[in-house]
Amino acid sequence: MSVQYHEAVGRRKEASARVRLFAGSGKILVNNRPAEEYFPREGDMTQLLEPLRVTETEGKYDITVLVKGGGVSGQLDAVRHGIARALLKIDPEMRLPLRKAGLLTRDPRAKERKKPGLKRARKAPQYTKR
Repeated sequence: MSVQYHEAVGRRKEASARVRLFAGSGKILVNNRPAEEYFPREGDMTQLLEPLRVTETEGKYDITVLVKGGGVSGQLDAVRHGIARALLKIDPEMRLPLRKAGLLTRDPRAKERKKPGLKRARKAPQYTKR
């Protein structure tokens, strides 16, 4: 027996998240751990559940996520992006509220590359007059 789900990929910085939405009771697993345990910082769960809150679908779907790469913030935003995209596959009518909340746009900001002669992307060595 196959289980019906909707899958989408969300990305942010170096993080990539594969999100699957199943009809269910609202359980969220991230890398086979409860989401509250994987993202323990205050406000993380609020941010994670934003696409569900905007579309008024909280508690209607069980979510499983496989997330790789990047740090905690990048992974969190990748998961949020993936949830929004998966909700859109379920119901195209959700496009307008998700778009207005800015949840469908992939954040293009990434780490700037290091330049030759500099210590980091923009930090120059200390200037000495003599």
